[in-house]
Amino acid sequence: QPHGVDLGPLQPALPGALYHRDRKIHLEPDFFLADLARVRASFFDKPAKPQQMLLIGRRDIRSNNSWLHNSRRLVKGKERCVALMNPADMKRLGLAHAGPVRVRSAAGELRIDAHPSPDMMPGVISIPHGWGHDKADTSWKTAQAHAGVSVNDLTDPQQIDTLSGNAALNGVPVSVERAEAGQAAA
Repeated sequence: QPHGVDLGPLQPALPGALYHRDRKIHLEPDFFLADLARVRASFFDKPAKPQQMLLIGRRDIRSNNSWLHNSRRLVKGKERCVALMNPADMKRLGLAHAGPVRVRSAAGELRIDAHPSPDMMPGVISIPHGWGHDKADTSWKTAQAHAGVSVNDLTDPQQIDTLSGNAALNGVPVSVERAEAGQAAA
């Protein structure tokens, strides 16, 4: 219809639409519960190598999407394209405070400043996605001036999450080591 179809006034459906026959919300479907043993074996039950960590992404309220990095107003202030690590991991790597680290995966490597965060679980490093505006073919001058690194350089496009069948963008095994100031990724 050129002007749409009037279906009448909206009818409330919540909370009724959320419930199953037993009038409860089911948050533990069998296929998730059945996969917990694989997740535990993959991520928690094997001993970690001293430099081995798991990479996870994160978002920032001022950079939910990469195009926001081309706004002067949204990129001003403290640097947000930094790695976050548990303070104990940073101490283990010889970093008393924020400092540069080299992060390597099976797909690639990058250099980024790491900052301590007690919110990070030991053995996990978090690097925000949506950065890496240092490519020659971009016309985003503000974003280029705040390039950051592309976490995609560390993710393997062939690694698939077993349960969902999607690309595995979190839980990527990486090694992390202290980088000397001025030392670039290979």
